[in-house]
Amino acid sequence: MEKRQRQILHVDVNNAFLSWTAIDRLSQGEKVDIREIEAVIGGDESKRSGIVLAKSVKAKARGVRTAETLYQARLKCPNLQVFKGDYKSYRRHSDDLYQILLKYTDKIERFSIDECFLDMTDYLGNRRLIDIAYEINKRVKKELGFTVNIGVAHNKLLAKMASDFTKPDRVHTLYEEEIPSKMWILPVSELFMLGRKTIPKLYSMKIKTIGDLAKQDRNEMIKKFGKHGLMMWEYSNGIDNSEVNYLEEKPKGIGNSVTLPVDICDKEKLEEILLTLAEQVSYRLRRHNMYANVVNVQLRTKDFKDFSHQKKIGLATSNTKSIYRVAKELLNEMYTRRNFYTISRAKSRQFGR
Repeated sequence: MEKRQRQILHVDVNNAFLSWTAIDRLSQGEKVDIREIEAVIGGDESKRSGIVLAKSVKAKARGVRTAETLYQARLKCPNLQVFKGDYKSYRRHSDDLYQILLKYTDKIERFSIDECFLDMTDYLGNRRLIDIAYEINKRVKKELGFTVNIGVAHNKLLAKMASDFTKPDRVHTLYEEEIPSKMWILPVSELFMLGRKTIPKLYSMKIKTIGDLAKQDRNEMIKKFGKHGLMMWEYSNGIDNSEVNYLEEKPKGIGNSVTLPVDICDKEKLEEILLTLAEQVSYRLRRHNMYANVVNVQLRTKDFKDFSHQKKIGLATSNTKSIYRVAKELLNEMYTRRNFYTISRAKSRQFGR
């Protein structure tokens, strides 16, 4: 029997942290929608060490970039308004979105706090996938007050790529026949899962667009880059057989990491980044009904030297504050005033159920 063509959606919240903070403020009686002004979500500006976590469209137009310091952002945008994030609120908004999506399918992969993959293959009935995408887009805006981009495709990769097209509040398709006109024209740096260290190597091979990569010899790419070369070649040609992972399997350990676009040596900024990672790890622990009994923090310098410390926790926990407190202790043990290129990796291991 011929295998049915999969029907996949990727739902991505537009500027999630800023949008969710804006909704909270409006619900509390604030008159100004911070999405419409020069605004960012960031840390403690008084210490001149807070970083930009999210930015409004108007702030972006003034040159404000994610992960730069608030001090640098204000030099570009003197009227910038800074608001603190609330991760408890963000989890609530994320759960509200998930509840709407559950009305369409129970095959949902929560890829991150603000994006989900939906496998609609068995749930279309007599409807078209594109019509469901538009309906979800409108419902989220009407019922929850924020907007989403939705990618419509026959596999996860193409759905993810489609949702990254023009923003905000848009629905985009990326079917196989649309790959040459919609995806191959993009810079190769925009291909999903392409590491930034790989990009200069591709440029040296005169590979500047995704289409250039797609037209390379498959075997030569494997020979030069190994398994990663095969993945790059397949992705550039729209090939992806991965499933929507809606069945929760308990991992042995949970971790998260981030590579920053600029070198950072300021400990307070590293602590802010570590707090974000600890929150994300704790959120995943709670999703899996798991507790951590070991916390591990890793740092990498601009010279790609790795440092790692870990500590066993007396009382296993999934509490953000508890994990962050231990992670900060580990950071302090390792910290010296050198330019840490990146990164903090918070890693928790399973302890019971």
